[in-house]
Amino acid sequence: MTVPAITDSHCHLDFPDFDQERPEVISRALEAGVHRMVTICTRLRNEPQVRAIAEANAPVFYAAGTHPMSAAEEPLATVDQLVTLAKHPKFVGIGESGLDYHYTAESAEIQKQSLRIHIEAAQDTGLPLIIHARAADDDMARILTESYRAQPYTCVMHCFSSSAELGRAALDLGFYLSMSGITAFPKSQELRDIFAAAPVERILVETDSPYLAPPPHRGKRNEPAYVAHTARKGAEVFGLSYEDFAAQTEANFDRLFVKTAATETAL
Repeated sequence: MTVPAITDSHCHLDFPDFDQERPEVISRALEAGVHRMVTICTRLRNEPQVRAIAEANAPVFYAAGTHPMSAAEEPLATVDQLVTLAKHPKFVGIGESGLDYHYTAESAEIQKQSLRIHIEAAQDTGLPLIIHARAADDDMARILTESYRAQPYTCVMHCFSSSAELGRAALDLGFYLSMSGITAFPKSQELRDIFAAAPVERILVETDSPYLAPPPHRGKRNEPAYVAHTARKGAEVFGLSYEDFAAQTEANFDRLFVKTAATETAL
């Protein structure tokens, strides 16, 4: 029986956790039906290494930005820098950027400055913005909404685990919510309820690997193949078969990450 095709919309294949077996990790993903992966560069000085992984592996695409928890440690990105990087055929998204006040509240102002730069790059390129949000719901909703009203852009709330209010604010702007392994944790019913109230046409799935492995791998290193476990839980949340949910998230990914499909056609 053919395994339904699915996409891991957010992983970190450049992280040292994968250094000893990156080809095997990608191979296991393909065997599980994960035919595409978007690997995310979180510090722009690492962009060449992340780009090289995408160039060497047909199923892998990439995005780059400055993670909010690193915003105070890294040189501030420029819009021109991000726009230039986005010219690469396998560069399909801006970020991840965002706000994280859980561990790094002291750098809130530089995080906001960095976020606005990434938003402008998304506006200029037409590529989707990839947002990390934690413990910053009010500022996050305000900045995303103000920026969208000034000039529309597309966006995914990666690894969404914030409040229903932030989820609704994002959906009201036409943005997407991405399910990670957290959605499949037994104690995540409140989060599953937030997803269940969202339009299934705005849902993506991801691993955020090497972090947040879903059951039955919880507590171990996560990898792209495991996105299938999260997607099975997502199918339950929406009352769909796995095949139908996989097909829906594929259509959603193609609609948001439009450059991916164009690049696949060109290759």
